[in-house]
Amino acid sequence: MSVSVDVFAPIASRSTIQDGVYRQLRYALMTGRFEPGQTLTMAALSESFGTSHMPVREALRRLVAENALELAANGSARIPATSRARLDDLCRARIAVESLATELAVPNVTARDIVELEDTIREHETIGLTDSVYAMLDKNQEFHFHLYGASRSEVLIQLIETLWLRFGPYMRMLTHHIEPLLKTDSAGAYSIHHREIVAALKGKDVVAARAAIVADIEATRDLLRGLIGEEQS
Repeated sequence: MSVSVDVFAPIASRSTIQDGVYRQLRYALMTGRFEPGQTLTMAALSESFGTSHMPVREALRRLVAENALELAANGSARIPATSRARLDDLCRARIAVESLATELAVPNVTARDIVELEDTIREHETIGLTDSVYAMLDKNQEFHFHLYGASRSEVLIQLIETLWLRFGPYMRMLTHHIEPLLKTDSAGAYSIHHREIVAALKGKDVVAARAAIVADIEATRDLLRGLIGEEQS
């Protein structure tokens, strides 16, 4: 399967070319821009980035090491396939790490943070009625990582980023499910748990904040379980 050239921006500076390719690829994977099982070839990626093969090869090597990609027999890379067992495993890890980050964040969240989180929720809901599914998922990610940033734990944030990276194939499944629902009243339903989180933050309620983030992850997991079951049937 070819790589859509509108996913990436050309890398202009030689000093940043390797990191630029890596960062853009990493973000594309994290936000579900590729199909589960899709093969990524160096030739197609190099054309998309407007670079030689070397920085693409290095980026793919790093992403394989992070278990975001699988190495194919011909030296290309492949997006991991989805399965219910892998989904459940990832979600268990996400619940453990993201709920801890949320607990640590609660006492650190400022009034300004709450205003910005509420703004992000409103933008998320507006985008759901007016824009693309990827723009909507970008706002979802912005909300989560703003919250986790308040944990002030560099280690936890790095772990969460890695888990979201490995969750990429499932994000792709979500885009296929959500896209037909955009511009309908269903779009706002995806902010319910985010609003519960903000309410808990306002009350400095650690237990409620943790419960809301767990409910958010579990709702996504349950939806994806159903989608995987439909594909298998």
